[in-house]
Amino acid sequence: MTNTRMSSILYPFLLAALVLNCRCDERMLHVVYMGDLPKGGDLSVSSAHHTMLQTVLGSASSAKESLVYSYERSFNGFAAKLTVNEATRIAQMEGVVSVNPSRKLKLHTTRSWDFMRFSGANLGPGHEGHVIIGLLDTGVWPEHPSFNDTGFGPPPRKWKGTCQSTTNFPCNNKLIGARYYNSDNTYGDNEIPSPRDTEGHGTHTATTAGGVELPGTSFLGLAEGVARGGAPGARIAVYKVCWASGCGDADIIKAFDDAIADGVDIISVSLGSEYLLDYFQDPIAIGSFHAMKNGILTSNSAGNAGPDPVTVANFSPWTLTVAASTIDRKFVANLVLGNGQIFTGISINTFDLNGNSYPLIWGGDAVNYSGGYSQDDAKLCSQETMNADMAVGKIVLCEALTDGSTILLANGVGTVMSDQDYVNPDYAFSYPLPATLISPDDAKKVIEYIKSTRYPEATILIGETWKDPMGPTVVSFSSRGPNPISSDILKPDITAPGVDILAGWSPLSPTSVYENDTRGLYFNVMSGTSMSCPHAAAAAAYVKSVHPDWSPAAIKSAIMTTAYAMDPRRNPDKEFAYGSGHINPTGAVDPGLVFDASAADYINLLCKQGYNITTLRLVTGDNSTCANTAIGRALDFNYPILSLYVEDGEEITGTFTRTVTNVGPPDSTYTATWQTPSLISATVEPSVLEFSTVGERKSFTVTVVGPAITQQPIVSGAVTWSDGRRSVRTPVVVYNYFRGAPYTIESEDYSNST
Repeated sequence: MTNTRMSSILYPFLLAALVLNCRCDERMLHVVYMGDLPKGGDLSVSSAHHTMLQTVLGSASSAKESLVYSYERSFNGFAAKLTVNEATRIAQMEGVVSVNPSRKLKLHTTRSWDFMRFSGANLGPGHEGHVIIGLLDTGVWPEHPSFNDTGFGPPPRKWKGTCQSTTNFPCNNKLIGARYYNSDNTYGDNEIPSPRDTEGHGTHTATTAGGVELPGTSFLGLAEGVARGGAPGARIAVYKVCWASGCGDADIIKAFDDAIADGVDIISVSLGSEYLLDYFQDPIAIGSFHAMKNGILTSNSAGNAGPDPVTVANFSPWTLTVAASTIDRKFVANLVLGNGQIFTGISINTFDLNGNSYPLIWGGDAVNYSGGYSQDDAKLCSQETMNADMAVGKIVLCEALTDGSTILLANGVGTVMSDQDYVNPDYAFSYPLPATLISPDDAKKVIEYIKSTRYPEATILIGETWKDPMGPTVVSFSSRGPNPISSDILKPDITAPGVDILAGWSPLSPTSVYENDTRGLYFNVMSGTSMSCPHAAAAAAYVKSVHPDWSPAAIKSAIMTTAYAMDPRRNPDKEFAYGSGHINPTGAVDPGLVFDASAADYINLLCKQGYNITTLRLVTGDNSTCANTAIGRALDFNYPILSLYVEDGEEITGTFTRTVTNVGPPDSTYTATWQTPSLISATVEPSVLEFSTVGERKSFTVTVVGPAITQQPIVSGAVTWSDGRRSVRTPVVVYNYFRGAPYTIESEDYSNST
């Protein structure tokens, strides 16, 4: 890997490609990242930013007008409106790590805690009130009952944040801080220049992470029970960076800058880029790196681009990357035909037709012939293709997954959907009218009934929740690994509940897939790695509350090594889908041993990968960075997963060096056991570790060998250390790789996405 991977060098080439498609005299928002805060000096950071802009733009007034943000509380950089040529000049200035156009990132859109056997009785010591979870999202609805502060004392003394609003936005001793960022300074019709949530997403993630207990909660009668966050005693601080148009890079980095300085303990980020970005081009990787340096673990979502491989959106080694898995509940709604046949569909259907039957038609029989459409068009039930008059008062079978609006606006009673791309879906949607999604095979039977019956009729029953014995499995949409940049660091790290999750909602946001659904509710059921991310953030907050002095890497290790092992027979992508396994918050507070790592260790990892030394020294503020590090594999990086990529045609061989720290009883003896597939063999040396004190560190090696492999799917096993009570499990993963593969730094796809 060469030094040209750093964007300060890449930027002129990137701009050359952009010039063909841009008006180069137009000023656009750019993010200028300059690494760590400077040490000493008389000039303030913001003044230095202003001077740089003045040098390029030619006047103090132009510099002031251009500058949008100064990042000066936790790290160094700024956001400014620049032309392509101006951005190029700044990229060449001393002290600049990277310059990038500010892109738009996307959101990765009760019972889940009980499913993990993590109930209120397990919450242990009452230290959660000292832990602050910061969420970068769409804000929150502050009056939501999940943020009731009854029983909460004042915020911790370390808190330095604020409750920012130009409109009425009440914070309290539960919801202790709120900020909003909108560098575009543009707002949609229903958006409010305030931390107030109009999308629903941020309220959902915040209440999942830290909402108080609310008995008798449901989604219009479905999934009734006690709604609560995983850390109901924790404080919440929100940083609204996402709007209807997306989440701006410049805003995300500023939110990290503030959250770190405000004093949060855990950061939850349920969003990510649609493109492959290098670490110091990615606003989440940049912000979370400086959070890690300040003792803050960032939990972020893996992305919703699965099940294709190499789709994981957040993969920096210093974050906790969270996949999404099912729980033991699924939402179903039955279709009952006039002849008594019953078909079970997947849907969150809150509408009750009281068992009454209505005329049933096939969308293909309601053609808008005057518009020039055919049956093949109309069967998909798009608005322009159908004769709306024929849907009035009827249930319509559509051969496509839709939002139901065509039938709703035509005054239809309900819709039955079927889609070749959604066969046996593992997640459900809610709709603005009675609806259910059945399989294509069942749809054929329904069409046969319609065509063979003079007066076909049907009803859609109100939804039910069924026990799903297959849970947990990683959901189909959850993005998969491997890691596209650091191949020896497997991603995702962990999986957590992210399917059909009931949590808080903004009453200004639609509660179904139909954007004009006007039912204003305080709770909603959602799916996505956006939902799994705050589950992991809450688990991290819980561990932090019990072990306030643990580093981000130690907390991350505890969550990963105590995870429930997943069944690879149900998850053929294995660790590429679920990482270490399914989170187990109760076990994570007493892991026995942890794989710790410091900021210096992460920097050393980047040195080994060939990152530009001058750039890394700017990032760290340390001129000794990379002084004694040779470029090579990262098999000695102290990560809780042992991941070995093998180039096509090479033999399997690798020796991992790991160091564990005793965080259990002082006099402890751990013995290693390991299991590997027949393709590989492993040895652990030493196989017994004896500790006499808490905090004592011991090292061991794991050597993995096997034959030459080509086109080999992922194979995996595990090494487990046990003292008879605690088990510290580290997956061992081997996979094939070849230079220029779609997920490698050398590939054309990577260059194009950058």
